[in-house]
Amino acid sequence: MLFSDTYKEIKTNSQSIYKERGSKFISYTFSVYNEEEIKSRIQEVKKNETGANHYCYAYRLHPDKSMCRFNDDGEPNSTAGKPILKQIQKNELTNILIVVVRYFGGVKLGIPGLIRSYGTAAMNAIKSSEIITKMIKEKYAVLFEHEQMNDVMRIIKEHNLEIIQTDFQISCKLTFLVPKKQSDMVLESFKNNHKIKIKYN
Repeated sequence: MLFSDTYKEIKTNSQSIYKERGSKFISYTFSVYNEEEIKSRIQEVKKNETGANHYCYAYRLHPDKSMCRFNDDGEPNSTAGKPILKQIQKNELTNILIVVVRYFGGVKLGIPGLIRSYGTAAMNAIKSSEIITKMIKEKYAVLFEHEQMNDVMRIIKEHNLEIIQTDFQISCKLTFLVPKKQSDMVLESFKNNHKIKIKYN
């Protein structure tokens, strides 16, 4: 269930470096929208940072922030991926992947040192990114006959709706996006015309 009309993303990918007692932590942020993109970005980092000891990451997806995962990649349990995820949560971000690469510097950092280092590396990467706020939009499909075309287009124009797909064959189907906070008003406009059917996509 979404209780907000907006969500936050990073506008551009970023990179930053953090050093702790000889170990070097290179962090990457990526704007991502599905698990395929995430896999591809992790592979990209591994290719760029071939000599690293660990490739730890965390991500969160969807406007409702409903999917999140983290991976410690061989570091002690919850000392790497979890502090990265905490920074994502603290900054209320979604559709983001943060990968923190560690080059071991010969000195063991201990559990608190690892948690602090991975958390700081992730925080620095987020600080290097521009954060933008986006409007949550809902997707609806309108089904109607050709005679109702003018009525439908009038409502679309009136509410400044974003058309994403049209199919004007024998019957007509038009798919649009509406900001969540506007959706009740828009649905009411369509339902006032009983010949138009509308469904949530």
